[in-house]
Amino acid sequence: QLQLVESGGGLVQPGGSLNLSCAASGFTLDYYGIGWFRQAPGKERGGVSAIRFSDGRTYYANSVKGRFTISRDNAKKTVYLRMNSLKPEDTAVYYCAAARQWGWTMFRPSSYDSWGQGTQVTISS
Repeated sequence: QLQLVESGGGLVQPGGSLNLSCAASGFTLDYYGIGWFRQAPGKERGGVSAIRFSDGRTYYANSVKGRFTISRDNAKKTVYLRMNSLKPEDTAVYYCAAARQWGWTMFRPSSYDSWGQGTQVTISS
């Protein structure tokens, strides 16, 4: 019913910036929010940022707070992730996902039932 497509990944040097997009298609009225997650080789998928649809409230993992910014364009049905001051440890496949509800945390992957295909972000000199 709901499809998500990430774009904007690529290779950037440490300290650089990158903009990711998550475009949604299909029926979205039953969804509570969108989250960005990332997964590096050999590591668990972890939450990066999230936005609540009802009021646009934003949330950030401590590791990216002050560097990343999540935003939305309701007309385009798109959520963005602006990544600044990128570090090598930010290297991962980045996914966007939609949740019908959050539990005790907005960064639990099992709360999300619709996922994009992922986009590779590589930070290297």
